[in-house]
Amino acid sequence: MITLITALFLFTTVKTGISGLQVQTVRRGNIEVIKCDENIVKDKETHLLAWYKQSLGNVPQPVLRQFGDGEKLRYQSGFKDGRFTVDEETFDLSIKGIKQEDAGTYFCGKVNANAVEFGSGTRLFFQAEKIHHPPTEMVIKTGDSVTLQCSVESLTPDCSGDHSVYWFRHGSGESHPGIIYTHGNRSDECKKSSETDSPTQSCVYKLPQRNLSLSDAGTHYCAVSACGQILFGNQTKVTVQGESNGRTELLFCRLYFTGFILLVLFTLLYFICSLKENSRV
Repeated sequence: MITLITALFLFTTVKTGISGLQVQTVRRGNIEVIKCDENIVKDKETHLLAWYKQSLGNVPQPVLRQFGDGEKLRYQSGFKDGRFTVDEETFDLSIKGIKQEDAGTYFCGKVNANAVEFGSGTRLFFQAEKIHHPPTEMVIKTGDSVTLQCSVESLTPDCSGDHSVYWFRHGSGESHPGIIYTHGNRSDECKKSSETDSPTQSCVYKLPQRNLSLSDAGTHYCAVSACGQILFGNQTKVTVQGESNGRTELLFCRLYFTGFILLVLFTLLYFICSLKENSRV
């Protein structure tokens, strides 16, 4: 657990116990609702709650906070324009008329004295390009390894500096994809398009995955964060299978054969014991 000291909220101590990040892609002008971590909301009767925002490279900054029963929420500087509101029951944060500067990671937290404990966060990205081509499909067995490959072909020369790369997995039944890996300042994997008149660059990224399990199944894809936007690459749908039917049948046959041998041994033992009892009589 990391502890950060900030000069906000009278030197509030911020404790982050982040189990994972949710991802939401947004468009300018839309209304977005960011869910408060249920592990935080359940303590709303005994703790005061707060929302924080963390921009890339900065410590978390307070958005709003409760200060006692019956008191109004206190919005901090930069969040008082009426676009930010909170649901009284769920403490979900709504942002109206999304702007570019709203991008970042938002954390819902509970306040205890001067300490704020965060739950999992939600990262807002501005979507620059949607994926239109169907995903590549892969079928992998549990325990196997694979290297995922993702390409992005939308970076222009004025966006060709260092950028951050994110890998996502969207599992079946999940409302939002989750970040499984990040690496920053990666401009070395990009090359200018072979078309002489094309200003775009082609970027290819690889992610080794070892000892896969059933929980690794889902749609995997990468995204590049550059120039204040997120550019998505192609998708790969990964299906992870358990033991093959042949292996399962072989295991069943072995267990059946073992059980049969034990039954025969117990039957013989019973007859031997019976013969000894009869001979004594």
